[in-house]
Amino acid sequence: MNTSYKRSTLKTIACLALAWSSLSAQAQTFPPKKTVTMVVGFAAGGAADTGARIIAKKLSENIGASVIVENRPGAGGNLAHQYTAQGAADGSVILFGSVGPLTIAPHMMKLPYDPFKDLSPITMGVNFPNVLVVNDQVGIKTFAEFIAYAKKNPGKLDFASTGPGSASHLAGEMLNSIAHIDTVHVPYKGGAPAMLDLVGGRVASYYSTLSTALPYIESGKLIPLASTGPERLAALPKVPTIAESGYPGFSATNWYAFVASSKVPKDILDRWNVELVKVLKSQDVIDQLNTHGLIAQPCSRDEFAAYMRKEYDSWGRVVRERKITAE
Repeated sequence: MNTSYKRSTLKTIACLALAWSSLSAQAQTFPPKKTVTMVVGFAAGGAADTGARIIAKKLSENIGASVIVENRPGAGGNLAHQYTAQGAADGSVILFGSVGPLTIAPHMMKLPYDPFKDLSPITMGVNFPNVLVVNDQVGIKTFAEFIAYAKKNPGKLDFASTGPGSASHLAGEMLNSIAHIDTVHVPYKGGAPAMLDLVGGRVASYYSTLSTALPYIESGKLIPLASTGPERLAALPKVPTIAESGYPGFSATNWYAFVASSKVPKDILDRWNVELVKVLKSQDVIDQLNTHGLIAQPCSRDEFAAYMRKEYDSWGRVVRERKITAE
């Protein structure tokens, strides 16, 4: 072997070693910063905020960095999604995204971000059905009475939601459609302010998360009429589902999932998946989430991407059939 060839070979090996070392160092730069931001698109006190704080605490312990939950409510959660899509590319900002902005809102309005191009999936977080509750002063005690009153008084019953295009909004629109009733949508910036007005009697009903509604149900201020999922809620075993109350097939479950800006490198996104899945599989986290009616749903990035696309198509049909637009 001649000297020139040897030098060339050694140089190539050295370059490859340097490149590998650089890539390895880059992949090991995790967490990206000493302080990580977990963005939530709704006001403090609701299910999204509650779930995020449970997950953030365990995540902080696991990765040795401070994980701060930052609430950015507004536009049904869309403001937080826009902020994340246009934000940090180093992976130091992750979003506890929701079904509305990710799969429903794109059918209703022109957004300043594309959920499928500007945001990258990390993992599903939690899912859960909502529960239809009414203020105890409304005079309605059962789901059958709710339907009967709505049929006799079109446009007089209203329902709160966490914003246009949110799961709580679409649940009400689905029931309007299949029950042939006309209840009026009243959007809020999150579960906490919606619940405040419901308890105060300024709105009649709300397709609420269990965690937000349960204290008021237990105190007697709210009456649970039916849940929106395929099965009864374990915490409310006597409350029927809408599906078993005369509308078979009705199912409107809510979910929150983790996404980040599409500018974040794949190795960082993959690492976030590993760390978040680890948290969501922790028994103490599962137990804490369950007390709020939230069911942990960890999965791979590809599995969540496929589920998100499926939900996008499914909710799109509802939006078109109901002719729902941004309010």
